[in-house]
Amino acid sequence: MTIPKLLPILSLFLLLSCSSDELRPRIPDVPVSEQINLQSQLYNRLRQDGGYVYLQAGYKGIILIRQGSSYLAFEQTCPYDPSTSCKVEAHESNLYLIDNCCGSQYNFQGGVMAGPTVYGLKQYNTSLSGSILYVTN
Repeated sequence: MTIPKLLPILSLFLLLSCSSDELRPRIPDVPVSEQINLQSQLYNRLRQDGGYVYLQAGYKGIILIRQGSSYLAFEQTCPYDPSTSCKVEAHESNLYLIDNCCGSQYNFQGGVMAGPTVYGLKQYNTSLSGSILYVTN
């Protein structure tokens, strides 16, 4: 094959080999190892589907959400611009999450609904043992 014919193939290979994470704004990694006693009165909201609480952990904080019989934990740092002082929080309607600085909106599964961001929220691991919920990275 000649070089002009190889150029489109080489370009496609280079494009596919680049990870989109290389372009993603970097949220600093910090150790997360939280234990939540779900029977505690502090976490009453987690007893109902769609309930959420904020944890003082992670980089800017963690929002812990109950979805059915499972729990999801997300970093409160907006991936659009991690350098701002804003935090992703539940909207007053309790229908979605929002970063009030840039206007990005997320569903309760951490996926993008609207706004300038194209990246979902950074998620932490959760595991349940009895009434103790572990949140880790």
